[in-house]
Parts: sequence; structure tokens; C-alpha cells
Amino acid sequence: MKLRQKVIFLAIAPLIVALCAIAVFVRQQSVTLARQQHATIQQAYLASKQAELQHYVELASHAIAHLTASGRKDPATLEEAKRVLQSLSFGDDGYFFVYDMHGRNLMHPRQPELVGRDLWDMRDQFGVPTIQNLIAVAREGGGLVRYNWVKPSTRKSGPKLGYVVAIKDWGWIMGSGLYLDDVEAALAQVDAQQSRNIDATMLWIMGLAILATLVIATLGLALNISESRVAEAKLKALAQRVVDSQEQERARLSRDLHDGISQWLVSIELQIEAGIIRLQGNAEQQGKALASFERTAGELNDVLGEVRRISHNLRPTLLDDLGLAAALDHLAQEFAQHSGTPVAFSAKGNTDKLPPVVGTVLFRIAQEALTNIERHAGARHIDLSLQAVRGRVTLAIVDDGAGFDPEGVETHPQRGIGLRNMLERLDAIGGTLDIASSDAGTAVRATVELKD
Repeated sequence: MKLRQKVIFLAIAPLIVALCAIAVFVRQQSVTLARQQHATIQQAYLASKQAELQHYVELASHAIAHLTASGRKDPATLEEAKRVLQSLSFGDDGYFFVYDMHGRNLMHPRQPELVGRDLWDMRDQFGVPTIQNLIAVAREGGGLVRYNWVKPSTRKSGPKLGYVVAIKDWGWIMGSGLYLDDVEAALAQVDAQQSRNIDATMLWIMGLAILATLVIATLGLALNISESRVAEAKLKALAQRVVDSQEQERARLSRDLHDGISQWLVSIELQIEAGIIRLQGNAEQQGKALASFERTAGELNDVLGEVRRISHNLRPTLLDDLGLAAALDHLAQEFAQHSGTPVAFSAKGNTDKLPPVVGTVLFRIAQEALTNIERHAGARHIDLSLQAVRGRVTLAIVDDGAGFDPEGVETHPQRGIGLRNMLERLDAIGGTLDIASSDAGTAVRATVELKD
């Protein structure tokens, strides 16, 4: 291989390797972010569907509450209840159905041919016993069920999210459902857009690689080393130019990658805004959804900066290094410094050998409680205590602030997120949360029974 070819090869090979490595890394990150976005949008859609469906079933239950509460079970009362439920509907494919506990259909407004039939052994195209699952959930107190059912407007089977409750005095299960084909269509659109974005990024990187290769190859072919002195001088100049060219290309590639990633994040924002258009509902609902999503889009840049901070705080290292008591003591001191509200911490019993998950949950609850006190209570003093006695650990946060209505806040659609987070964390480990609040202050107590 001639010297000129070696120079060209040594200049191009590292650049191509670097570009390939960057391309692989960018693609992996893009695919990961696309999956996370898919999961986030899917979760948001399903949460909206679940809340809407539960609301419909609650309205239907209220519609026949005067009949179920009467204590009557005569045919006239049962038929009146069926008539009321059959008259209720929402949208093109929204209706209510009734079965007895043995799987016999008692009322179905959109498929009257099913009324009176025993559907206990009915299975969908995947072999899932649909009616058995509905009855099982209703017997356990009611809740959500995923299954496949024929959509009235298209007469084709599709995924459906149902919610059923039991009317025990009558031996009925009553429920309704929402079809999920619109959710799947929206997610498919999002996935397609993300795929196009990833492909476009790969094409940009490929174009830069080809351009850089052509530039370096052209410079190499332009060298003339006919004489040894001239060749040596030109070789030195070429070596310097190759180094400069590599640095320039890498700098430009770095800027392009930065701009590309930024544009990709902007496309996420655009996808969120596009989701506003796909929301179904009346004009008032669409207006409210639009305003909410626009505010969310405006805060996206702040969220991106916050992600970096949160990623370093996913697991408090104080718990691993010092234990729960020391971590809470440090948290109390840190809170008192930045908020100006004194926090008195006390610990009793041996808390050094708590299960890691218990320590993490109690630490997060303490963080959430202190945050709520700082934002809403206006307290002058806070007592934070940890007690481990006879296989039970209790965390208590007591303040002398303004107090609040725990039940009203917990059921408010736009508030009570912190309290729900506390409850969900404790439920996951079998703990309980007690809240007492008045004008004199608030006491939050989290209790966990330790088991071998």
C-alpha cells in the first residue's frame, strides 16, 4: 500500500468507526426513548379510559339505586331495573349489560339475540373465558377487565376495557365497557412517527459520513509526492490537515447530533400537541384538554432539566450508607436549612436492619410529607419521629400548621396526588397510613408490620 493510500486509510477509518459507533448509540437511545414515550402515552390513554368507564358505571348504579335499595326482588322491579339500564347509553358503542352469577345474559341492548342465553363457556378468539372473568371480578368486589368483544358499529371483534360490579341481592353483575381500537390507532401513529424520526437521524449521520469520507479522500488524492523533499513536506502538511479535518468533522458532528436530538425532543412535544386533536369529546372538553396539554408542552423544557436531577436521586444513597434513622435526620436538617422551619427528629428502637424496600418507602413518605407542609401548611414547627417496637416500625410527621380536609383533598381530581402516592407506596408493602388534621395542625403516621 502506497504512502498516500495509507494516509487516506488512516484518516478515514477512525472517522467511519466513530460515526458507526455514534450511529449505533443514537439509534439505541432513540428506540429506548420511543418505547418510553409509547408506554407513557398508552398509560395516559388507559388511565383516562378507566376513569371515564368507572364514572359511567357509578352513574348507572345511581340510576337504579332506588330499586336495589328497596329490598324488592319481584319480576316487576327487576324488569324496571333492566329497562332503566337499557335506556342508558353513551357514544356510538357505549351500553350497559347484565348477567346473572351463572353466566346467563339478562339484558344486552346492542345484541338482543344474547338475552336469555347461557354464556358461561363463551370464549373469545384467543381462548379466554370472557364471561367467567367478568363474573369473577364482580364477585371480588368489582373492577376493571380486559377482554375482546364485538363492536356494534363495525360488527368486528376488538379489544375492550370493561368495568363490572355485583348486585348481590339480585344475583346480578352489571357493567359496561369502552373499546380500545382508537387507543391502538393513536399509538400506531406515534410509533410510525418515531420510526420516521429515527430513520431521518440515521440518514443524516450516513450523509455526514459519506461527505466526510469524500472530503478526506479528495484531499488525499490531491497530494503529490513526486519528490522526496516535496513529498515529506506535503506529507507533514497533509498530516496536519488530516488532524484538523478530523477535529472539524467531529466538532460539526457533535453540533449536528446535538441539534438532531433537540429536534427529536421537539418532535415529542409536537406529538403531545397532536394528541390534543385526537381527543374525543364535546367542544368544552376538547378546549379544556387543549389548554392542559398546551401548558404541559410549555413546561417540557423544565421537565427535561428536571429528569437529569431526578436520575441522580432515584435511590437515596444515605439509606444504603447510614440507614433510615440517619437518612431521616439528615433530611430533617436539610429541610430546616432551606425552608427555615425547625424540624425536631427522634428515633427509638433498632431501625438499622429494616428491609431496604421498607426504608425506601418510609423515606419517600417523609419527603412527601415535608414537601406538603412547606407548600400548604405554613407550620412553625415540625416533629419527625421513627419508632421500631415489637416487629412494627412507625414513622410520624406532626406539624402545627393550618390543617386540611384529608377526605376532600384525597377525592379532589386535581389534588391529593401526594397522599395517593403515600397510600400506594404503603399498600405495596402492606403498610397503613393514618392522617389526622385540624386547625391546630396535622399528624401523618405510616405503620409497617415487619415480617420474616
